[in-house]
Amino acid sequence: MSENTVIGVQPLASAKLTAREKKWIVYDVGNSAFVLLSTAVIPIYAKSLMPADGNIVSAWGYAQTIASLVIALLMPLLGSIADVQGMKIKFFLGFFGTGVVMCCAMALPLTWLPFLVVYVLATIGLNGSLTFYDSMLIDTTSNERMDKVSSHGYGWGYVGSTVPFIVCIALIFGGPALFGWSTVACTRASFVITALWWVAFTIPLLTSYRQVHYRATRDHTREAVRGTFTELAGTLRKLVKNKPLWMFMIAFFFYIDAVNTVISMSTSYGTQLGIDSTQLVVALLVTQFVAFPCAILYGRLAGRFGCKPMIMAAVIAYMGIVFFATFFLKSALEFWVLAILVGMFQGGIQALSRSYYGKIIPKEHANEYYGLYDIFGKTASILGTFLVATTTSLTGNASLGVLSIAILLVVALVFLTLQKDPAKTA
Repeated sequence: MSENTVIGVQPLASAKLTAREKKWIVYDVGNSAFVLLSTAVIPIYAKSLMPADGNIVSAWGYAQTIASLVIALLMPLLGSIADVQGMKIKFFLGFFGTGVVMCCAMALPLTWLPFLVVYVLATIGLNGSLTFYDSMLIDTTSNERMDKVSSHGYGWGYVGSTVPFIVCIALIFGGPALFGWSTVACTRASFVITALWWVAFTIPLLTSYRQVHYRATRDHTREAVRGTFTELAGTLRKLVKNKPLWMFMIAFFFYIDAVNTVISMSTSYGTQLGIDSTQLVVALLVTQFVAFPCAILYGRLAGRFGCKPMIMAAVIAYMGIVFFATFFLKSALEFWVLAILVGMFQGGIQALSRSYYGKIIPKEHANEYYGLYDIFGKTASILGTFLVATTTSLTGNASLGVLSIAILLVVALVFLTLQKDPAKTA
């Protein structure tokens, strides 16, 4: 289908965001609240439910791995079906609804194992909805505006998520004195608050979205679904033949793994260095606030210098971040510096990866390709942490473990350097 004939005349890349683009962006504000709560509050609560000799690190790691593997296995198949006209929004609603209901269900008085099962289901709902949400970008705006719109999504997501998070933290710490609730009750209430925030910022997307790019009409849905496996096999064959695309996906696998590892391991690394937990939580908030303007700025710079060059710049910056964490991070002050540095580049590299990928894939198979994108993104969350843990165990030095992340970034930079940029002619 022709993008111009369906969407109509698009505003220039430098023009203000349209109402439709804004309604797509605010879903990032909604779902990011659950992401932030999962980073800072839910693991602590899960630990409180476990027996004294329970190991939350391994239990949490297994929970995250299971959720990632389920999404990685489901998304290519469901994504292919969702490329049928009218199906994308249905799958999005299914996963979004699952995530919200399970987020509320975490407020039930559960023991630690059922709680982690419910959390895994909530995470599957979240990540499943994000796969379809990401692919909605191509239906929401033009190639020329993808960098800007995607960057605003991540930027507003970072700062917006802090609003319910601060409310939840204030409730957890101040609720017992103000309302006479227990800390456990306040923590459970925070799950419901987060779910309500998530729902509120999803409604605009649901009321405005329409699928523009698709590979079959509603009248041929049954035949299209039956042919899904054939289509998926064909997509994989096309991917192998598309050298610029598979080279980017390999690069993405390695550098997003490094990014995810820095995010997931920073708090535990800071704890290992003896930095106070309050300092760690506040530094996490600082990262969110710094990431907001920097993600939007990154989108503007991509419009001037190009999307791929800015991704490469962020990869190089992350190399600097890894070296700083390895050789200079010794106290709370350096951890704050690390938080600011991560915030400067984290949102930018995530946003531009999403928009760059949207530019170079076939639009009528967007969900299918974003399903593959999700496989690379989710499985990448495993390699880096394993590398850090193994290196630390073998050497007995956590700093060398952190330094091992640089290997991933070097590999990614090699593939990005060798890849011919198809977006220049897209």
